Amino acid sequence: MTALPDFAPAIPEIVLAVASLALLLVGAFKGDGSTRLVSWLGTAALAVVLVLVWANTGDKALTFGGMFIADRFASFAKCLILIASGITLVISQDYLKLERMDRPEYAVLVLLATLGMLMLVSANDLMSLYLGLELMSLSLYVVAAFRRDAVKSSEAGLKYFVLGALGSGLYLYGASLVYGFTGTTSFTQIATTVGNGPSIGLIAGLVFVMASLAFKVSAVPFHMWTPDVYEGAPTSVTAFFAVAPKIAALCLMVRVLVGPFGPLVDQWQQVVVFISLASMILGSFAAVVQKNIKRLLAYSSIGHVGFALVGLASGTEEGVRGVLAYLAIYLFMNLGTFACVLAMKAGGRMVEDIKDLSGLSRTNPLMALCLAAFMFSMAGVPPLAGFFGKLYVFMAAVHAGLYALSIIGVLASVVAAYYYLRVVKIMYFDEPAEAFDRGQSGVIRFVMAASAVIIAIVIPLALQPMTHAAQAAAATLFLG
Repeated sequence: MTALPDFAPAIPEIVLAVASLALLLVGAFKGDGSTRLVSWLGTAALAVVLVLVWANTGDKALTFGGMFIADRFASFAKCLILIASGITLVISQDYLKLERMDRPEYAVLVLLATLGMLMLVSANDLMSLYLGLELMSLSLYVVAAFRRDAVKSSEAGLKYFVLGALGSGLYLYGASLVYGFTGTTSFTQIATTVGNGPSIGLIAGLVFVMASLAFKVSAVPFHMWTPDVYEGAPTSVTAFFAVAPKIAALCLMVRVLVGPFGPLVDQWQQVVVFISLASMILGSFAAVVQKNIKRLLAYSSIGHVGFALVGLASGTEEGVRGVLAYLAIYLFMNLGTFACVLAMKAGGRMVEDIKDLSGLSRTNPLMALCLAAFMFSMAGVPPLAGFFGKLYVFMAAVHAGLYALSIIGVLASVVAAYYYLRVVKIMYFDEPAEAFDRGQSGVIRFVMAASAVIIAIVIPLALQPMTHAAQAAAATLFLG
């Protein structure tokens, strides 16, 4: 008789899966009137799971035949993902009601996508990785097209689905090559085989796997879906896309490359350097001409992925620490920015053009101040948190001898500062446009203000605890 696996390391995922199914039943029996109830219960479930993840942080544990791993790296990533998903659910409620999309399945899909992300960062096998990847992706395809009566939303969902299927196909082909040349799908055994000497077929498989993961993080040249999906999807969905799945996919990329393929660092490093450079350059220059705030943030997110990959390109523990610290800062910068975008409502309708922010400092000074803080932070202006995120990844690259990558990254950051500061200029120096509607959600105002305080004050004053946690998480991957 086969012994049952140890369920303890996977308790957070199990709780979230049960909560998702229970809320699906609540929504089915109570109908559309239960949307707010399901959303708040979903947020509570994410909070409970966050506590469980925090309590479960400790020594490395393997279960389910070695396919699932719980360690400090996974716990750090899961905390960021759960915070992002919970806040996104909270700030989405008024927007969903305004756009007549307040249906309970929205919250359930967010929870299921989050479950897939948690499984991703704890994957220790190519098969369990694929399971988490598809659970996340299938949920995201649906929420991208959640506004069923809008052509743009349907188009966004279709584009994301078609290109997502391509990404999954690339992953499966790469995984099959890796399996064929190593005889295993286990990360631990792959690392052992790779350490004994790689083959050309194995390296080819790694390239396909990396291409798939680059699609999930929207790194150049696999970024083509990002601007259209960000613009076409409902704004609350775009806020979700910009943070939680991005963090999950980047952490997965770090685990896959540093873990099973760590001995191949000389092979994958040059690929990561290329996609990092390409993402920083395209993200910086393409955003300059954007007039829609969501498309601007789409190219901004591509640029930020490039900056985060600078840390991974170093292939060192310091670099991984930099990536994790960067993602923690990125989380609050983007959630705060999208809280501001969700507050852009004039005449009872949502507006998205950058010119709609004209003179915002005179019509809504608090929102203008918060958005300015986020723009300055994304540009990397000290002493805001965004400066330290870029400092950590660039220093890791310099210490790894990647001087050209660091120099080009700094120059790309200077170019990117132009379009961030242009938003600030429009808010503070242009003549006021139509004033945004008053009476914005108290939750959105709170998230906006709290994120600004975290970016401007809390993180700069609490850098040591944050970097210590990131260091402990990064060290887990290099202990073998």
